[in-house]
Amino acid sequence: MRLLGKLSQFSEAHPWSHNAAYSPWILWQARVVRRRGGTRALDVGCGTGILLKRLARIMPEVVGIEPDDRTAARARVTVAKVDNATVVEAPFDPAAFDQESFDLVTFVAVLHHLPLGQSLEAARSLLRPGGRLVVVGLAREVSADLPWSVTSMLLNPIVGLIRHPHRASEVPASMTAPTSEATETFDQIAQVAREALPGVKMRRGLFWRYTAVWVNGIG
Repeated sequence: MRLLGKLSQFSEAHPWSHNAAYSPWILWQARVVRRRGGTRALDVGCGTGILLKRLARIMPEVVGIEPDDRTAARARVTVAKVDNATVVEAPFDPAAFDQESFDLVTFVAVLHHLPLGQSLEAARSLLRPGGRLVVVGLAREVSADLPWSVTSMLLNPIVGLIRHPHRASEVPASMTAPTSEATETFDQIAQVAREALPGVKMRRGLFWRYTAVWVNGIG
């Protein structure tokens, strides 16, 4: 217990966004979409816009939606000089967009804030044939997650030290978006996802995250 306490204290002194660990993987997915002719991406719950800005280097047009007004304002500042990126301050409402109008839809640490099945079906309706849904999500921890959690707990301070070698005086801007705890387990999420998205590929991951990928027309 003392070790866990010390690890936690060290991690708090060197905070970093666990979502950032998955950015290279998400961008790789975006490059696959682009190579196959995709042109338009939607980042649901874009937060402070860091991922949106990076997606804009790959996709000709990117749209981020963010319901929190302060976070959306930060996102607009992040992409202020990015001509092909737009931030919309609004909750996720598929009716605001034409159906089958995106080639890539991303959810990063967002799905647990939303009605799961309804949101997955909504995302599915927005994807063009061959379009790709990419999810990095949070799930409520259970005993099956223990190996991943222990490994993450040990790696977390190491990554934090590498990314932020000096003790932080405040939380990084990328970590200021509102958060909430996940209430559904990985298995519960997977069951709903497989019903909404036949053929979806889901995996547990490090840093208290899971991943999911679904391609419209496959599965």
